[in-house]
Amino acid sequence: MAQHNELGALGEQLATDYLLAKGYEVVVRNFVFQKAEIDIIAKHNNTMICVEVKTRNSDFFGDPQEFVTPSKIKLLVKAMDAFITENDIDLETRFDIIAVLKNKTTESLTHYEDAFYHF
Repeated sequence: MAQHNELGALGEQLATDYLLAKGYEVVVRNFVFQKAEIDIIAKHNNTMICVEVKTRNSDFFGDPQEFVTPSKIKLLVKAMDAFITENDIDLETRFDIIAVLKNKTTESLTHYEDAFYHF
C-alpha cells in the first residue's frame, strides 16, 4: 500500500476511534456511490452524519480540512442522499469533517461539525 494510502487509513481509524469514544454509532465506513466515497457514516442524537476525514502529515500547504473542495462536497451530498434513500432513513443529516494531522512528532484531530456551512 502506498504511504499516503496508509496515512489515510490511519487517519480514518483515528477518526473512527474518536467518534466511538464520543458515543457515536459508526454505521458504515467507506460507503461508495458512483464517484464518491464517504469515509464514515455515523449516527448520533438521532442525526445521520457524513464524515469526511482529511489526514495530512504536515500543515505546510494548509490545514487538512481546507482540501475538501466544492466538487468533493457535491459528491458527498449526492452519496449521502443515496445512502439515506437506499436505507429508508428518516433522520436529520449533518456533514462533518475530521482533520487529522499525524507525523512522527504530532498527532492532532479536530472535529468540525456542520462543516460544509462553515467553509
